Amino acid sequence: MRTGRPLLAAAAVAIAATAAAYSFGGPGAEAAAPRTKAKTAAKPAEKCVADARYPKRQLRGVWIATVKNIDWPSATGISPAKQRAEYVRILDNAVRRNLNAVFVQVRPASDALYKSPYEPWSQYLTGTPGKDPGWDPLPFLTAEAHKRGLEFHAWFNPYRAAYDANLGRLPAGHPARQHPDWLVRYGDLVYYNPGLPQVRDHVVKVVTDVVKRYDVDGVHFDDYFYPYPGPGGTFDDAAAFRKYGDGAKLADWRRGNVNKLVAQVHKAVHDTKKDVKFGISPFGIWRNKAQDPTGSATSGMSAYDAIYADARAWIKAGTVDYLIPQLYWPRGFQAADYKVLAPWWANEVKGTDVRLYIGQGLYRVGARDVPTWTKPGEVPAHLTLNRRFEEIDGDVYFSAKNLEANPLKVMDRLVKDHYSRPALLPLPDGGSAPAKPSGLKVSGSVLRWTAVPGARSYAVYKVPASGQSCQATDARNLIAIVTGSSYTAQAPGTYLVTALDPLTRESKPADVTVVPT
Repeated sequence: MRTGRPLLAAAAVAIAATAAAYSFGGPGAEAAAPRTKAKTAAKPAEKCVADARYPKRQLRGVWIATVKNIDWPSATGISPAKQRAEYVRILDNAVRRNLNAVFVQVRPASDALYKSPYEPWSQYLTGTPGKDPGWDPLPFLTAEAHKRGLEFHAWFNPYRAAYDANLGRLPAGHPARQHPDWLVRYGDLVYYNPGLPQVRDHVVKVVTDVVKRYDVDGVHFDDYFYPYPGPGGTFDDAAAFRKYGDGAKLADWRRGNVNKLVAQVHKAVHDTKKDVKFGISPFGIWRNKAQDPTGSATSGMSAYDAIYADARAWIKAGTVDYLIPQLYWPRGFQAADYKVLAPWWANEVKGTDVRLYIGQGLYRVGARDVPTWTKPGEVPAHLTLNRRFEEIDGDVYFSAKNLEANPLKVMDRLVKDHYSRPALLPLPDGGSAPAKPSGLKVSGSVLRWTAVPGARSYAVYKVPASGQSCQATDARNLIAIVTGSSYTAQAPGTYLVTALDPLTRESKPADVTVVPT
């Protein structure tokens, strides 16, 4: 981690120079401004030009899948103490890689990894559907994430009702057993019928309950809406279509059902807690040019036509706060080229308030079925390409176990080339910045300050010996984001500390402090 050269003789000179640099307004100046991005931010000082290698604001996330124990917990029936230890290890690994967000699956299939009044305990905790695991994981999951400066998104699957088509094996109070008229069997799974208003109402009720009772920063849906085409036969929603179709074509009606749910959830989330975000990670191809001239130059499955997920409609309606299209293909892949899809999605959100992050297929790295995935530089090259598009505000990796496995040491390379500094979250619109830290002082190499009400964390900057500081444009001098009110300096020099609220709106800097040689 670059910390700059030690200060030369006169500390007072450095302090004066630093104060001059801040006469333009420190990091807190951005909090009152509309959405700005590191690549286009105004220069706070004459020599401060944003360096794309050090974006100040960028979401860097990882999905933590609980379904079938993909990531957490590692197996059913392990003790709560081991479950907690495993989760902490995942978070610590994310922090070590300078990530700043986790997307944790709390509802895999109309079940709950938290104490729900509406749905039974998930089998992925104990091995038995409905069995109480002896603790409520969600307060711990959110608190440990926040303790490490990680934003926490609660991930829900909206329509999957059960992985077991034999409803008799589900708990008696399971909604699928109480409302068999809500169900459609497709293949080996059971789905809630998206065409029924009562199904939408139930999903909204489940999501609202979590937002109301738990300290989540976001609500997240994955790419599963109507089921992916497969050997399941026909998705039999004919009765609902007859009742609610109102003369529409079947495909349009199905897309309309999904759009209604997305709009209802968006409104419910913001009505409950206005700062909680709602986002979706759609399948990476909206439509192909062969189906729509405004689609992408690809030839894979179309989310619009196959699973009735119309991300463009959500963008236009403003019913999502962010999208994370799953671009799990490499550059040059003919059916779905990353170099084609990333720009296509960037153009879709251009000029809107919808944030765009890219879902990266870390689980594919090293796979030999597509030779490009055997190259350790492929995913880092995706992030380099992303820098060309100011609409792309970050990346999310699938999934946590692959983050830990570090296939082909790709995460080491990402940290070296892209994540060598911490990053704040993309700046939200509106709101006020917290007060700046007070009482900043140094004892030996330890900086201490008084905790700021409403602050979740603090950004620590080390100012170069020149006195020039560019943290309002990029993160080249951002050396740490801490959640306590102290920081141990690794080298002598001039340091600045700012307060960050839960959305990482940033205060003005506290008075500069010199750690002596």
